[in-house]
Amino acid sequence: MAAPSVVLGIDLGTTSVKAAVVEAAPDDPSGFVVLASCVRAARAEAAAQSAAAGPQAREQDVSRIIQTLNECLAALPRQQLRRVRGIGVSGQMHGVLFWKTGHGCEWTEGGAAPVFTPGAVSHLVTWQDGRCGSEFLASLPRPDSHLSVATGFGCATIFWLLKHSPEFLKCYDAAGTIHDYVVAMLCDLPRPLMSDQNAASWGYFNTQSQSWNSEILRASGFPVHLLPDIAEPASVAGRTAHAWFEIPKGTPVGVALGDLQASVYSCMAQRTDAVLNISTSVQLAASMPSGFQPAQTPDPAAPVAYFPYFDRTYLAVAASLNGGNVLATFVQMLVRWTADLGVEVEESTVYSRMIQAAAEQRDTCLTITPTVLGERHLPDQLASVTRISSSALSLGHVTRALCRGIVQNLHSMLPSQQLREWGVERVVSSGSALSRNEVLKQEVQRAFPLPVSFGQDVDAALGAALVMLQRHRHREES
Repeated sequence: MAAPSVVLGIDLGTTSVKAAVVEAAPDDPSGFVVLASCVRAARAEAAAQSAAAGPQAREQDVSRIIQTLNECLAALPRQQLRRVRGIGVSGQMHGVLFWKTGHGCEWTEGGAAPVFTPGAVSHLVTWQDGRCGSEFLASLPRPDSHLSVATGFGCATIFWLLKHSPEFLKCYDAAGTIHDYVVAMLCDLPRPLMSDQNAASWGYFNTQSQSWNSEILRASGFPVHLLPDIAEPASVAGRTAHAWFEIPKGTPVGVALGDLQASVYSCMAQRTDAVLNISTSVQLAASMPSGFQPAQTPDPAAPVAYFPYFDRTYLAVAASLNGGNVLATFVQMLVRWTADLGVEVEESTVYSRMIQAAAEQRDTCLTITPTVLGERHLPDQLASVTRISSSALSLGHVTRALCRGIVQNLHSMLPSQQLREWGVERVVSSGSALSRNEVLKQEVQRAFPLPVSFGQDVDAALGAALVMLQRHRHREES
């Protein structure tokens, strides 16, 4: 009997890096056991590399992200890492970074744990980036795709750089998401590979033909040589070119997955499940039937978009930009206010006490629309507070209303009635913001009158591992 497969799943999120070592259950064809896991806060925010990007720019230091990844793997048991026979990687979608082929990283050899550190690499311009305003987006060519292009999308960011910092782009000859970069470095790929999941999140990608809108982009002067090659999301990108934290050299590495799809893969037990993830942002996804094809004309005002999943199927997704980041903004505001009053308070203390106060405040008349970042289908929308009364100004009232507003904003994008019409029978919930916030859990159950279950915080890393594990099983069976 073949030894059970052991795989490593990695997720490079907006605020944290996660890793999980997963082993196939020997007596269950579809079962698995999480042998070890780790979550580390990245704290990678950086000032924009271009002054023209303005205050709406959102960039991250790739060196800090990779340092956090190394810390995460160093915390996992070495004996488990030695057994790893496959690596799955997922990460934050839409964003883009650039590197110089052959100089993207440097490996430290000969130590107890060989690692790589970034070399000729730019900052990561994240999905939260707001430099591409409505007027700029309107000036871009119309895509041949069922998906609209929004600020924070990789191709939109490249168009912006082409206009405002053309010399910057000349320094690099490769581009991808942060997780595409990690896969390329691990496997020493001559050109980056990208799954259709991540390509669709960049814009200007046709999911039916599985190709970039190369002619449309080339006619607009876009540097099409920066576009990665496309590969199946469950395929192998390559093999590790070096031993890495005692993971053997030559270990297969999967093509990088979108964190949305990886999270759904780890949570969706049945096609009748909808998957809700509340982390930095919020996504609610439901599986479309096999053979479903979205309309090829993009609708920028539609709150639900259709993203590629696996095996040429699609997920219907309501993706809100306002989730745990809104709670973090509220916490930071309270910390600044107390500092202005001469009192220093830790953010973690503020967070735990405001959740406790909201848990004791079971209801409120206060109404908060929490869209401080707007939404992709409503980019100019701002947040608001209404129904303010003198009896609803406590920390408990405000926090309860804020948590409720986050969930209700999502529900307005994809109502439970629509889920029912699609045959959804259960909502499976997960995500870092949800896992530590009992009030958010209560509001999810209040908004969605369906059975709701709550999953784990390492869902995307787990999903990336499970995709590799399933592929390994299929290879053994064949």
